[in-house]
Amino acid sequence: MKYKFKPYSKNIIFYDSEFSSLNPYKGEILSVGMVKVNGEELYIELEYNGEVDPWVKINIVPTLKGPKVTKSSAIRKIRQFVGKKEPYLVSYVNQYDIIYLYKLFEKLEKPFFWLPIDFASILFGMGVNPESYYPDDKENFFNKIGVDASKFKIHNALDDANF
Repeated sequence: MKYKFKPYSKNIIFYDSEFSSLNPYKGEILSVGMVKVNGEELYIELEYNGEVDPWVKINIVPTLKGPKVTKSSAIRKIRQFVGKKEPYLVSYVNQYDIIYLYKLFEKLEKPFFWLPIDFASILFGMGVNPESYYPDDKENFFNKIGVDASKFKIHNALDDANF
């Protein structure tokens, strides 16, 4: 079954991040992926030499190929990419992604709308299992929404934002 919808706003950016821990008090952002509706992309990996959770060490760290940038450089690149129109950020399970993005910007003014949109909640509301994103899952939601996910790497910030 394919779903068709018209978003409230066309001023959206699809966003994903990878981070060192699910604990936002100790974790740090490792990479950011953003994709505009027109297909324009931004991918950034940040400098980080601290501790990472075991799952991150196995599943995320090997996907990080560099080059790495400082936090201030990442903020500058994100601001330039986002522009001045304060877009809505759409992210799969945005609770973690937005916390880490807010941590990156700390007390700085954010260039995006304050209310992030959670794609997992949208799927759930449409009756689609939001955890069925693995290609071999018989309920794979990409098939249901008409997306060929075979060309994307799971847990890569840019590829996840492209989903």
